[in-house]
Amino acid sequence: MLTADLINNNIPQLTLQDSVSKAMQLINDFRVTHLPVVADDKYLGLISEDDLLDAEDTKLTIETLQENFITASITDKEHFLNAVNYSIKIDSTVVPIVNKEAELIGVITTADLLKTLGNFSGANEIGGIIVLEMERTQFAISEISRIVESNDATILHLNTTVDPETGKLTVTLHLNKKEIAAIIASFERYEYDVAFTFGNESFGQEIESNYQHLMTYLDI
Repeated sequence: MLTADLINNNIPQLTLQDSVSKAMQLINDFRVTHLPVVADDKYLGLISEDDLLDAEDTKLTIETLQENFITASITDKEHFLNAVNYSIKIDSTVVPIVNKEAELIGVITTADLLKTLGNFSGANEIGGIIVLEMERTQFAISEISRIVESNDATILHLNTTVDPETGKLTVTLHLNKKEIAAIIASFERYEYDVAFTFGNESFGQEIESNYQHLMTYLDI
């Protein structure tokens, strides 16, 4: 999905002639951390709530704070993940989107990014989650997929992160079914370190239940 598909035109724009007090009021009204500033439709940058609060006089114009503008932006033809990265780096609840003429065509809010990221990661699909920890040299997508598919399941989404302290790889698998006990057992049989699971482990619970019934019967 491209950034152009997520543009929100409801967030207001500021001009250099707008006052600090007006900008602060709009930031409060729309519950954002930054607002874009334009001149003749050209994107000049983002002004932050912190910079507005530091202004000596709320009657001053935005132009007096121009040296504090965040001038970086995202184009309307980029993948939406670039907007996610921008939001994280700038620590902003809005991401300015410009066209090839550097004109501001709108912003993307973090709320919309979160929804899109959730859909992108398969969070809206019903299924189990298995988190594996391993050395980087142990990571093999083909084998992981084979283990999952051998249990009549499919990987909906796979994500990897590296622990900065241990250097180990954390592999998160989002599967298409919640019954994951057999899959967990398969990973453990192949000596994978299963760090976390979320799903219906009724298979294991059923074994435990049958064992308790057997013990009760033998006592009789």
